[in-house]
Amino acid sequence: MAVPGFAQERMSPQTRQQVQLSFAPLVKQAAPAVVNVFTSKTVRTRKTVPLFDDPFFRRFFGDNAQRIIPGPEKKVQNTLGSGVLIRGDGLVVTNNHVLEGAEEVKVVLNDRREFAAKILGKDERTDLAVLKLDLKGESLPFLQLSDSDQLEIGDLVLAVGNPFGVGQTVTSGIVSALARTASSVSDLNSFIQTDAAINPGNSGGALVDMSGKLVGVNTAIFSKTGASNGIGFAIPSNMVKRVVSALVTTGNVVRPWLGAKGQGVTANIAESLGMKRPFGVMITEVHEGGPAARGGLKVGDVLLGVNGKEVRDGQNLRFIIATLEVGGKASVSVMRRGGPVSLDIALEAPPEIPRREETLLRGHHPFEGAVVANLSPKLADELGLEHEQTGVIVLALDRKGSAARLGFERGDIILKLNGEVVASVKDLLGMLRETASTWVIRIERDGQESNIVIR
Repeated sequence: MAVPGFAQERMSPQTRQQVQLSFAPLVKQAAPAVVNVFTSKTVRTRKTVPLFDDPFFRRFFGDNAQRIIPGPEKKVQNTLGSGVLIRGDGLVVTNNHVLEGAEEVKVVLNDRREFAAKILGKDERTDLAVLKLDLKGESLPFLQLSDSDQLEIGDLVLAVGNPFGVGQTVTSGIVSALARTASSVSDLNSFIQTDAAINPGNSGGALVDMSGKLVGVNTAIFSKTGASNGIGFAIPSNMVKRVVSALVTTGNVVRPWLGAKGQGVTANIAESLGMKRPFGVMITEVHEGGPAARGGLKVGDVLLGVNGKEVRDGQNLRFIIATLEVGGKASVSVMRRGGPVSLDIALEAPPEIPRREETLLRGHHPFEGAVVANLSPKLADELGLEHEQTGVIVLALDRKGSAARLGFERGDIILKLNGEVVASVKDLLGMLRETASTWVIRIERDGQESNIVIR
């Protein structure tokens, strides 16, 4: 079973005249809309006195030498990135990491004019942020957003930004791959990969298609040296549209909750189901009373497409759902018992069920000093976890408490305690009232499960 194709077939150039010999017209259109983003923040640094590193002085002062040095001094730290004007009234999209810790933001245009900028909103999970310039009624050139779903491998693209702070630079390349993953950047991975040179300082800059529209926001490179080696990543414009709209409207992003969990279809699963190739997601859990359940999705269904877009695997499904608006509906194509089924599923905000019941743990046990809470779809969304993740999560740690000293970390999910499943904060509190000479704790950290044994 196949999902209908989304993009129309395009022909290769047949004559020399059909080949674009110069990118100059596109650059003239795109360059004025790509800006430099300067940020500043105050950091504290401790003064160092080289004299105290001398062995003679260390004989008298030892490791306490630094204690007689004056306290930390404040310094202003400046950073540089790129951004793209996407509205004439001064709306700029850039990367969230460009604005990390920023106290002041200044935007400099291609013509060297400078504007103060206000941060309208940031979304850590997609590494996107939105700025608003104080234009005092002026209108600026901007780039329209393209439909990134129409991109094909081999398409020509331009990368525009300010690499290494040398000034606005344009590089060209092709779309090398689609739906690439880069987990160090975002868990909502479906990046455009390009061989157009992207270097430090390009972050937040524009990836432009041959119609002169913004098809992606440059965000990362794959490099051991920190310089471009032909593998760069950009956030697709369709994700940019969704995140920018939410940040401008409400200041934060609420992603739809499907209310189902599944696993990607492997070659073995595809063969057992009679599928010609492995794609889609086999549904393993359906949240009772959730949107998927009410829409008719069942355990064992193979979800193949959403709104006419083929679903490659679980990660791709999360990306597609994240580009949709809460309050709408998704047309879902599934395979059930070998036959096609079409469903309409409402897109709802993730609920806070169960209630988080945030609790600071005290007492004589390994979790003393940990702040824990019940995971719900809403809390999971806030923390960048899968909506269907359940259990009890560590939200914070008292550095002087037992939990911190024993190596527990923020984000650890407590799965079992001495062989018993920890389903809620209430369960955990009951278990901790019992005394034990040995504690066997099973946790999940960064997607990996492990046991911690404490005697």
